[in-house]
Amino acid sequence: MTLWASAARTPDKPALIMGDSGRTLTFAELNERSLTIGALYARCGLQPGDTVAVYLENHPDYLPLYFGAVRSGLYFVPLNRHLTAPEVAYIVADSGAKLVVASERGAATADLPAILPGLRRFGADGPLPGYESLPAALAEIGPVPDRGNLRGAPMYYSSGTTGRPKGIKWMLSGKSFEESIGFETFLTEQFAITAATVYLSTGPNYHSAPLTYPAVVIASGGTAVIMERFDAERSLALIDQHAVTMSQWVPTMFKRLLGLPGEVRGKYDLSSHQQAIVAAAPCPPEIKRAMIDWWGPIVTEYYGASETYGMALSTAREWLGHPGSVGKAVLGVPHICDESGAERPAGEPGLIYFERDTDVFQYHNDPAKTERSRHPRHPFWRTVGDIGYLDEDGYLYLTDRQAHTIISGGTNIYPQEVEDALITHPSVLDAAVIGVPDADLGEVVKAVVVLQPGVPAPGQDEALLSWLSGRIARYKLPRSVDFVATLPRLDNGKLYKHKLREQYRSAAENNSLE
Repeated sequence: MTLWASAARTPDKPALIMGDSGRTLTFAELNERSLTIGALYARCGLQPGDTVAVYLENHPDYLPLYFGAVRSGLYFVPLNRHLTAPEVAYIVADSGAKLVVASERGAATADLPAILPGLRRFGADGPLPGYESLPAALAEIGPVPDRGNLRGAPMYYSSGTTGRPKGIKWMLSGKSFEESIGFETFLTEQFAITAATVYLSTGPNYHSAPLTYPAVVIASGGTAVIMERFDAERSLALIDQHAVTMSQWVPTMFKRLLGLPGEVRGKYDLSSHQQAIVAAAPCPPEIKRAMIDWWGPIVTEYYGASETYGMALSTAREWLGHPGSVGKAVLGVPHICDESGAERPAGEPGLIYFERDTDVFQYHNDPAKTERSRHPRHPFWRTVGDIGYLDEDGYLYLTDRQAHTIISGGTNIYPQEVEDALITHPSVLDAAVIGVPDADLGEVVKAVVVLQPGVPAPGQDEALLSWLSGRIARYKLPRSVDFVATLPRLDNGKLYKHKLREQYRSAAENNSLE
């Protein structure tokens, strides 16, 4: 089933419900609005293969803007709403976006009219300085017939060779919007998504899962309930209020749910809840076990990446038999390889590759990163740089993360971006950024800095954080800064970051035992 088919079959059924405001779009309304948005894209001169970008909080028009792009054969770039103006401008320019939609907050953050004057810009809720009004533009167009356009795709931005994010760009399928595609069908079958599914989306739409899964649920005829922002008790209330059957979380959200008082946890009816998916970061075993004890064997964990080249999945029952595992492969064939590309035996860690029978994505404007993701002898084996091992039963365990990516509260933070900003401060001689354990967020950002000779350390931590605050998004800012005499670098200048991370992890573990 697809959006247009659901609009014909169940026009008055809610397709999208905003969790706080309660604003609802029926299937007929969502279908018509996305068609009108697609017509606006065309009126602005966009052709299949072009790109639009969206810089919004979770907003009622987020999914209509997405569907409007996908049904027009366009690439859709969701921008993290915490990014700074230079970061937004870089991604918009790098992606080749010809049109951007922003909220008032987004427009105030990124002065795109000055930076990219040729870009068509629309304010999501009305006119803004330098932005046309999206509601007014759509009102001028009116109803639009469905033209059966080619299907487009999202393009998420991830880390690149220079520390700048790079777009994960899939080749367009050549199919029409009315036809299902492979990954959409895979998710529908894997998670038993049907028209009876009521899905609670707890995360920001600019991340891949909180955009992809609601879209797949809606395309299947189900209902997506979108939280404007996460609140632990509110999420339980929404499960009760809307008889939610399926939900998705990150481990930090589980921890905050478990931190609710017993009387709060027990006051909501969760009997409709059949499937709770946790992803984005490895779930600590004690947290996962506590959630299974509370909610029963409905907690499913999966491991994957925005590249969607492979996936492993573990049901609650599987996990109880293989604690710590992220499950068996359900998409692609996993291979664990050493640095030369040779496969390693069960139990021995190495670089995780997934084998597929197609090569569906590339890193936009970064052929070197695209080539590095391929196995040296098997071009259809791809890796995102994670380290892990398979046990004798084929269950996958993660031992390290993508390069040195920090995962804080389920959000990826790429140290190179922070390091590049730090090193520009006149008092800094050398800098490294790592993730250190945090009881709430899983990891938080720590900066380890070598100061220029003669620069006193007292007060420099505040000065550096102030310096960074105007250059990188707030969620990437270090929570602490340490000053050291030297950093562990090899003779060729490469930072031996693994050693540095282990030093701080060992210190954290020792402190936790005291």
